[in-house]
Amino acid sequence: MGDSDDLQSQATLRHGGERPAGRTGTAGPVSVIMPVRNAERNLAESVGYVLSQNYPGELELVLAVGPSKDRTEEIAGKLAAADRRITVVANPSGQIPNALNAAVRASRNPVIVRADVRSRLPAGYIAAVVRTLCRTGAANVGGVMAAEGITPFQQAVAWAMTSPAGVGSAPFHVGGNEGPSDSVYLGAFRREVIEEVGGYDEHYLRGEDWEMNYRIRQAGGLVWFQPQLRVTYRPRSTIGEIASQYFMYGRWRRAVAWRHAGTISLRYLAPPATVIALLLGTLAGFAGLASLADQTGTWWQWLLTAGLIIPLGYVIGVLAVTAKAGRDGRLSGRAVSWLPVILATMHICWGIGFLKSPRRLARESSARRAGDAGGLPSDGRGQAAALISAALRRARPRRS
Repeated sequence: MGDSDDLQSQATLRHGGERPAGRTGTAGPVSVIMPVRNAERNLAESVGYVLSQNYPGELELVLAVGPSKDRTEEIAGKLAAADRRITVVANPSGQIPNALNAAVRASRNPVIVRADVRSRLPAGYIAAVVRTLCRTGAANVGGVMAAEGITPFQQAVAWAMTSPAGVGSAPFHVGGNEGPSDSVYLGAFRREVIEEVGGYDEHYLRGEDWEMNYRIRQAGGLVWFQPQLRVTYRPRSTIGEIASQYFMYGRWRRAVAWRHAGTISLRYLAPPATVIALLLGTLAGFAGLASLADQTGTWWQWLLTAGLIIPLGYVIGVLAVTAKAGRDGRLSGRAVSWLPVILATMHICWGIGFLKSPRRLARESSARRAGDAGGLPSDGRGQAAALISAALRRARPRRS
């Protein structure tokens, strides 16, 4: 049995499924999928990092290109014409989960590695994720979203995205120990796992990766975090883009929580709780100040005024984090000056998005999945790999 067969034979949804003892083949064929839209500035560089991987096996890259306002489609076409390993498919909706499903359908290999147009895969990334898939028997393997900025603004965003003060303690943001995880950045999947759980839910405009990883885990699959898999990520470059990004994160994270009860944790509740506390404290404080104008100074007036302690305490906390960031020497003065605005934008916009997320988002997703025929819709390409993998598992004798 060759390396490719070895990898295919291990492609089982259940962690702990039968794996041939002593087999270590790690150079099976791999498909990289990348959703692309309005990516003129980043596309060629991101594709270059994929194609320059130190990986001895067969490699293909599928770009799912959505309607763009810049030269993205033209650049994607030129890249595909210059390298036969690149395939371009259309994503008319322009949405990320639709793009990912379209790319999976167009791909043909038993291992699917997700990339992002803002990501820069290190040279040994694909080899490392395939080795980890083989070693652990996991359904999905991924690592750390190592945000790195170029401009002072982006550098400040990157600091916030890799700090518990900005995004909480999720391992794929701030690092952690290797092992099972709720979710990981990007991900490298066994193809049959994606098809068995029905692919990405195209209803979720954000949080589609976390939601599918939840379904993988519910089906018995293992999502594995490997902290040595660090992928450079280029943050967005304006405060408006950050505000929109984090508003959508909060909005769709609550939709996932509506759809999958019990998946919410305290760190997801911190931003909406902060927004509510800031709003109530500010309103109470100004109401108290207004009532003190009559100079009576009753206890309840002072109590209302004390509500201003909440927004004041938040501002002091953000400034304290900023001062600490300035002392550690990682950020320039200009980057440090952006940090309090960025932290507040991330916290407040995530929280508002969460609070304003309507219940209908979860109902629409439930209705959509109930209407699915089961399994990722396919035009037929790539099915051979999954069928071969399943046949090998059925044919392999069970170990006592």
